[in-house]
Amino acid sequence: MVNFTVDELRGLMDDSEQIRNMSVIAHVDHGKSTLSDSLVGAAGIIKMEEAGDKRLMDTRADEIARGITIKSTAISLHYHVPKEMIKELDDDKRGFLINLIDSPGHVDFSSEVTAALRVTDGALVVVDCVEGVCVQTETVLRQALTERIRPVVFINKVDRAVLELQLDPEEAYQGFVKTLQNVNVVIATYNDPSMGDLQVSPDKGTVAIGSGLQAWAFSLTRFANMYAAKFGVDEMKMRERLWGDNFFDAKNKKWIKQETNADGDRVRRAFCQFCLDPVYQIFDAVMNEKKEKVEKMLKSLNIALTTEERDQVPKKLLKTIMMKFLPAAETLLQMIVAHLPSPKRAQKYRADMLYSGEAVETDKYFMGIKNCDAKAPLMLYISKMVPTADRGRFFAFGRIFSGTVRSGQKVRIMGNNYIYGKKQDLHEDKPVQRAVLMMGRYQEAVEDMPCGNVVGLVGVDKYIIKSATITDDGETPHPLRDMKYSVSPVVRVAVEAKNPSDLPQATWRA
Repeated sequence: MVNFTVDELRGLMDDSEQIRNMSVIAHVDHGKSTLSDSLVGAAGIIKMEEAGDKRLMDTRADEIARGITIKSTAISLHYHVPKEMIKELDDDKRGFLINLIDSPGHVDFSSEVTAALRVTDGALVVVDCVEGVCVQTETVLRQALTERIRPVVFINKVDRAVLELQLDPEEAYQGFVKTLQNVNVVIATYNDPSMGDLQVSPDKGTVAIGSGLQAWAFSLTRFANMYAAKFGVDEMKMRERLWGDNFFDAKNKKWIKQETNADGDRVRRAFCQFCLDPVYQIFDAVMNEKKEKVEKMLKSLNIALTTEERDQVPKKLLKTIMMKFLPAAETLLQMIVAHLPSPKRAQKYRADMLYSGEAVETDKYFMGIKNCDAKAPLMLYISKMVPTADRGRFFAFGRIFSGTVRSGQKVRIMGNNYIYGKKQDLHEDKPVQRAVLMMGRYQEAVEDMPCGNVVGLVGVDKYIIKSATITDDGETPHPLRDMKYSVSPVVRVAVEAKNPSDLPQATWRA
């Protein structure tokens, strides 16, 4: 059952503080689309039991047949964040609109990643814990940082580390540390003071760990919250102690910084003891069909299962229990809301990179973008063209950086070959037939849409080849900077007209 209506989504669009525009990026086959299912499932668009198997964000027949993402796909989701998840939020600020874009991981489709990143402010970087940081992980992360996109990390496929590689908790921990070090090395090369500290770490809350296929995940925040309530300790201090060289000496009931206590006994790392052990124990009990142990665990964790769920084969039962114990959507949602920026916050440091004119306070277009002002002149960037059901027609997909776009509105379109002050690739007084909300395989028409949101436009496709800046102002502003594509062409082909007299008619648009 879908948990929201289009009217509810439209209501949230006016408050840019309650919006998160994010893309999911990773190396090919690291589990982006599978993980996206958990977020889509939490919004009620698919059943949670189908999360991980449905791959709703793969919309094309060839994507479904090949099992890979080829085109980036957007979907708008509404979430209500419960009080126990984030206590600091006011009661009237618990509704969030998350514009999620699932992007391809294959190097051949990196232009799709570029198009997705331009319209978002945050990125969920998915890394396979078995394969670690791969070439394309680095490439897409560099693309994100170049566009001033703030990253958070999800370490995926932990089920493989436990069941296939049979790593013990300490080996798994060392693998996670190595993966995060590799991610942070890439981030360190992009030192941008305007964005603050971008380094990711579990003790900061910017890293989640789990399995997209089994739809479970945890962050240190979640376990710290659980143990703080159980033992009556400070949540923040507990979170800091759950990562790094922190060991709990149960015998002497104190925290130490080394593997051996004062008596010379070996002590286990806090992360392994308090975070991984519960996961490993559930995996062991379920996969080895230790029914009594499973029942005992379910009781202590307050997890209720139906008779049908209890009779499932071990692998399906494991997924059901882990989904109820550590739901991936809750963990990811908490991380997205708390650590990815709203459009209002992100555009303050992205504006001078986005706008090709002078970044001065006297320029109303620049200030409109910087302040994410819905009353400023419209500045909308089209990053890609999405095919419609009508052959040869396209939705123009993009992000509104300032102003408001309306169905039926007359706009000025500056194509990607437009040069400020000239008429080439400039189309004036062109009508927007309809503004639509992109919902994966479907679209929903809306009357208008303010800045900070992603939008699909109907009726302007004949004027746009690849990308464009759209405005509604009588004057012509400087366009938004065109995207930088990270991959150079693999093949170059020279063509010539058979009949030289036809040459003037041939116009090539890059």
